[in-house]
Amino acid sequence: MKIDLSGRTAVITGASRGLGESMAKALSEAGAAVGLVARDVKRLESVRDAIAERGGTAAVFVGDVTREQDVAAVAHAVTERFGHPQILINNAGANLRKPLVDFSLEEFRGVVDSSLISTFLMCRAFVPGMKGTGYGRVINMASTMGHVSLPGRSPYSSAKAALLGLTRSLALEVAAEGITVNSISPGPFGTDMNTAIRDNPEANAQFLASLPVGRWGKLEEIGALACYLCSELSGFMTGSDLVIDGGWTAR
Repeated sequence: MKIDLSGRTAVITGASRGLGESMAKALSEAGAAVGLVARDVKRLESVRDAIAERGGTAAVFVGDVTREQDVAAVAHAVTERFGHPQILINNAGANLRKPLVDFSLEEFRGVVDSSLISTFLMCRAFVPGMKGTGYGRVINMASTMGHVSLPGRSPYSSAKAALLGLTRSLALEVAAEGITVNSISPGPFGTDMNTAIRDNPEANAQFLASLPVGRWGKLEEIGALACYLCSELSGFMTGSDLVIDGGWTAR
């Protein structure tokens, strides 16, 4: 069944690369107009141009989504360009790997803010515009690190676990409005965040041996899942987290 998002507008944070870029392209191919949000204007423009070359509609909105004033400016600009969007994908996030005792408070807060506070600010800015329309879709990008963890991931795991709680609570608040709120917990995908492992043959082989499917996730697999969650077909699913990790957390 082909998913048709024609007439919908989606806003995606962290859209300049990786999973955000993949989801932006997938939603565009399904017919949605896409607002691309990140700090790197050149990379955003590259994604926008790639979407335009395929006949899609996309616009660039530059801002730091951990900053309240930037989110307000982005929300105003998006509404001026597209009207109130019906889809919000909170994909922004950063990671810093080292032992907990080696983190400064600023570093720890920075990692948490990049995923958790950015999601709060974006939801607060965009969810009100979905109310009264009978339709809305929010996807929060969590992680398998919110369910399990590894050494050196304390702020990242903390933020992603908190996102699961935020997702459930917001889902209950807006369910009667026809707005669904779900999260996706990706496992190991071939993004820049995992370059250190993928580029080290020994580490890569050891890691893949721990994955039941024996491979890294493909970016288009996240795009397809996002399209489903943004469609009418997912209307009975809310407050849920979808783990897509090649069976890693099933062990």
